[in-house]
Amino acid sequence: METESEPYVRLASLRQLHQVMADMNTARSLADTLQTVADGAVQALNYEMAAVNLVRPDGDLVVAAFAGNSAAESLITGRVGSRDSWDRRLAMGEQWGDLVFIPHTEGWVLDEDDVPQWYTDGPAPRFEDEWHPSDRLFAPMYTPGGQGGSSGELLGVISVDRPRNGRRPGAWGREALQMYAFQAAIAISNARLRSNMQRALVRLERDQQALRASEESFRQAFEYAPSGMAIAEMGGDQHGRILRTNDALCRLLGRPASAMRRYSFSDLVHPEDIGTLLRTSAEGGRAELRLGRRDGSYVWVSLRNSVVADAADGPRFLLTHVEDIEERKRRELQLAHRASHDSLTGLPNSAELRSRLSARLCRRPAHPGALESLDAAYGHPAFDAPGHGFDFAAGAESYDGFDHHVHTVAPEDGRDDGTKGLAVLFCDLDGFKSINDRFGHNAGDAVLIEVARRLSRGVRDGDTVARLGGDEFVILADGLGKADAQDLAVRLRNEIIQPIRAEGRAVRVGASFGIGWAHCGMTADEVLKSADERMYVEKRSRPKQHRRAG
Repeated sequence: METESEPYVRLASLRQLHQVMADMNTARSLADTLQTVADGAVQALNYEMAAVNLVRPDGDLVVAAFAGNSAAESLITGRVGSRDSWDRRLAMGEQWGDLVFIPHTEGWVLDEDDVPQWYTDGPAPRFEDEWHPSDRLFAPMYTPGGQGGSSGELLGVISVDRPRNGRRPGAWGREALQMYAFQAAIAISNARLRSNMQRALVRLERDQQALRASEESFRQAFEYAPSGMAIAEMGGDQHGRILRTNDALCRLLGRPASAMRRYSFSDLVHPEDIGTLLRTSAEGGRAELRLGRRDGSYVWVSLRNSVVADAADGPRFLLTHVEDIEERKRRELQLAHRASHDSLTGLPNSAELRSRLSARLCRRPAHPGALESLDAAYGHPAFDAPGHGFDFAAGAESYDGFDHHVHTVAPEDGRDDGTKGLAVLFCDLDGFKSINDRFGHNAGDAVLIEVARRLSRGVRDGDTVARLGGDEFVILADGLGKADAQDLAVRLRNEIIQPIRAEGRAVRVGASFGIGWAHCGMTADEVLKSADERMYVEKRSRPKQHRRAG
């Protein structure tokens, strides 16, 4: 870091300092981090030599890294200075913020202590701010997290010698070194934490090796099982972290064993299945969920847990058996889809339509006075209170802490009062029978498929288009007023009456719509019957020529 230009600093110097700080935090090990700290003081801060003195568990400081002079590096790296000698050094001299500068006029008293040190040859200073070969500058490093803004425990000391410009650091140079020491302390603390974690993982791996040696049969079953197996940590901060996997699981997920050890199952599970995983008991739990492959796809698996203990009071591990059920699940989903969807158009069928409609409706109490009793008991209307409801189908209250059913209401008959409700549009095709009679059922099927596509294209995401049977369709559209529902019916009718290509010819069908409204207290069949009746009223009210296909 150039100092003669203070208070102006070159942008290139700032970039170099930033890069060195970034390198400190990306070093792969504690030793690499310490060496990067020493190198950075030389390369980015422009000192001729730098050493990192690290506090050992016994309190003394060892020269853990050195940069700038290979001869000095071989001489003092690994040597230890007592904590008392270091405390003496940090308590004397001039305090430059957190830095300690001991000028040569005071430093001579330290020549005989046990702290490893070096000297840079050079002429005596001619000016007041020139660096003397016996000047000393220390940047203490403290563990992050001191309370009340105070420094934490001493982590180590960065020692630097002679700036390359030959002058004592100015305000910017001091600030840069102090900031550098602060960032170095964070990087060293993080590297030490990573090192401790790595040692812990090594210990766990040794425990696993001992377990495999004593239980060879278990190892054989684990390694060569035809389905996936994994061992994960149980309890503690690393609960669920994968320690070991077998080849079958690695092949199933397309991930190497080394990569698998970076994950827990919660990292691999499909976002929609995380709740299923969390509800799975660690001891004897079982769940069917999706796990992520390396290529981004997901595979359905059956996941079963059991606990393996190393000894009576020893470590406990989670043994997870992962079975590929992709094919079975695909068949089940296909069967479920076939049971709930129309085979010709792919739309939800009559049973699925009634299920979705019923899920929005609750039944009224069995006797008229029940609502008044609820109003009196809870101090507000039972059907109008937001976020409250009563599951009358189950006969159980669903006030706060239960279902939170939001009641479905309907606009009043005869006027559009602005109420938004669940509109049920019953659609019956006009002139469809004549197409079947004239051109055959294949043409009729093509018409039904195209009508289903046009209806699906004409509604919003979240609305339901279902085929009730024959040439009858139903649309469930929530959050509509009367005018909205009528506009929707007109748009859908205009889509349907456009020519349709069927069996090489253009045919037309008409459509009649009846708009019903669902509200709590009705059954699904009652709602559909109401919409059906309105559809027939609308069909009879239109001239016959407007209802026929072209």
